[in-house]
Amino acid sequence: MIRSFDEVLQKLKSLETKKVAVAVAQDEPVLEAVRDAKKNGIADAILVGHKEEIEKIADKIGMNLSDFEIIDEPNVAKASLKAVELVSTGKADMLMKGLVDTATFLRSVLNKEIGLRTGKTMSHVAVFETEKFDRLLLLTDVAFNTYPELKEKVDIIHNAASVAHALGIEKPKVAAVCAVEVVNPKMPETIDASLLAKMSDRGQIKGCVVDGPFALDNALSEEAAKHKKVTGEVAGKADVLLLPNIHAGNIMYKTLTYTTDSKNGCLLVGTTAPVVLTSRNDSHETKMYSIALAALVADNMKK
Repeated sequence: MIRSFDEVLQKLKSLETKKVAVAVAQDEPVLEAVRDAKKNGIADAILVGHKEEIEKIADKIGMNLSDFEIIDEPNVAKASLKAVELVSTGKADMLMKGLVDTATFLRSVLNKEIGLRTGKTMSHVAVFETEKFDRLLLLTDVAFNTYPELKEKVDIIHNAASVAHALGIEKPKVAAVCAVEVVNPKMPETIDASLLAKMSDRGQIKGCVVDGPFALDNALSEEAAKHKKVTGEVAGKADVLLLPNIHAGNIMYKTLTYTTDSKNGCLLVGTTAPVVLTSRNDSHETKMYSIALAALVADNMKK
């Protein structure tokens, strides 16, 4: 079981080097992340975008472009689609969003001819390493699905579990987090949480154990769970936090990012290959860790 990003990087050294296709690569933090990923043996890259702009940024950050393949495509939509095609045809193992708006990028990902769709719900997974915990913590969905319904939540759980499995967590503990740890008919999220728990009990959700509803404290703290008499395999020991909607997820993501000494990486999953989908405001370190996570997930998908 991998417990830190240092362990992620160490694990990747024993695996075949993966390749990431970067859509619209002329972005400084993205190129810094790609440069550092190459330097640390995390992944190689194919840079798709405006070659002249890529060269200007590379010169500014001291990046040796002779180590990378560049496909010159100044048109943003065409560059995005070309990067997706590289992944769907097996020339790259994963995809990364560069200096392209999310809508254009996702249209390429969902392209009917060469896209990465699977027919299931796509979802965002953020993986955090914090000083407080002795394990990595997975949050979902903090950036993609707005108000997921029960069926979508099942797919979101399976997607997060696939990332957890790549991290060596054989049976991830998934907590369906709400404002309270009891079922309240006036709070629909608690009803969904209880249904997901029962579906898990009956084997309708595979590869993990799901319980809920949980308040955040008794999902993460064994002491809080004991104090509130919340019991079960997941109570106080959650590996994955299933957030009820994008508001809760996004606020928690940014709270951890800006108020704690933490590291994180982000992926879009539920696709035929992992997709690095980070915020424009994310640091190049976060983007590099996201590439590392994608490489680990891509390797696990091939097994």
